[in-house]
Parts: sequence; C-alpha cells; structure tokens
Amino acid sequence: VQLQASGGGLVQAGGSLRLSCTAPGDRLENYVIGWFRQAPGKEREGIAVISVSGAVTYYADSVQGRFTISKDNVENTVYLQMNSLKPDDTAIYYCAVRNLWQPNIGSSTEYYDWGRGTLVTVSS
Repeated sequence: VQLQASGGGLVQAGGSLRLSCTAPGDRLENYVIGWFRQAPGKEREGIAVISVSGAVTYYADSVQGRFTISKDNVENTVYLQMNSLKPDDTAIYYCAVRNLWQPNIGSSTEYYDWGRGTLVTVSS
C-alpha cells in the first residue's frame, strides 16, 4: 500500500485543518489506518486509529475532543479533521497501515507503509 498524506499547511491557533490519507491503486476500506505525528526533536506520536469498517476509533489524550478520524470509502480516503489547533500540534503528520486491529492506537512499530508526511504549522 502506497499511502500519501496531504492537506497540511500554516494555520493560526484556534483554527482548523483537514488532512487526507490516500492510497492510489488500493482500497483503504480494507485496512486499519492510523495517524501519527512527529514534532522536531520529539518521538513519533500516535494520535488516532480507525478500524477496517470505520465504526471504531481511538484517540490520544492530547487530541481527544479536537481531532476526528474518518473513512470515506467512496473517495477512498481517510481524513483527520483537526479543530481548535494549538502551537503544540505543530508537526509532520503521517498516516500508516496497521498490521492488525487492537483496541488502542499502539506503537509505531505496529504500522507500515508510512509514506510521505505532511507538515502542519500552528502559529500563536
């Protein structure tokens, strides 16, 4: 699966962005997909995961209530809607495929096919 994350940019604190994760030539509806982010000098952090069906999601405490992960099988895209953005949300954001479903986000070692990330910068 060749994943591509897009939709990043520069936004003011309190603003919103929607990131997209696509897989040309494959169907994301067949996979568990997670979103991770990595800020400068920090480890990669898992922030959201969505089940194969799209019915079950989990979020990191740092984004709970502000971010929403969703699947659109018609568009073959997994979205990450990010609201009430904070400067601490500044990072490169990645989507990846998880090798199997667990009722949590898990660590980055459980994911593969990371693809290129997209940079989100939140100004204060």
